Amino acid sequence: MDNSICACGSFLAYKYCCEPYHLKTKVAPTAEALMRSRYTAFVVQNADYLYETTFPTKRGENSRKSYLKSAKNTKWVKLEILFADFDVVEFKAYYLNSHLKTAVLHEKSNFKLENGLWYYVDGEFYL
Repeated sequence: MDNSICACGSFLAYKYCCEPYHLKTKVAPTAEALMRSRYTAFVVQNADYLYETTFPTKRGENSRKSYLKSAKNTKWVKLEILFADFDVVEFKAYYLNSHLKTAVLHEKSNFKLENGLWYYVDGEFYL
């Protein structure tokens, strides 16, 4: 992605936006920043980042292998943040389904700040 616009919707170049988080040269300062960087990690198929930013007690449910499979099997189109608070982010993530029609994943995600690092804990899905 290098000079391309970051997938998270910031309109910044990837290398100045989510890439430093993915390369571990910076840490996401807020739950929203982590949410955006995780969405972009799905786009660029960075399963290690997705696994490492999942709260440790929740990692058993989400292996690196399952994250990679999900990322490879989904064509993400756009991220829309609907609401962001200290440790909660509600978003819509648009993707192409198996019939190449746009579908939406609508989730309210819960995050936890521990030892200066944000983690994804879990989410509530909306239909």
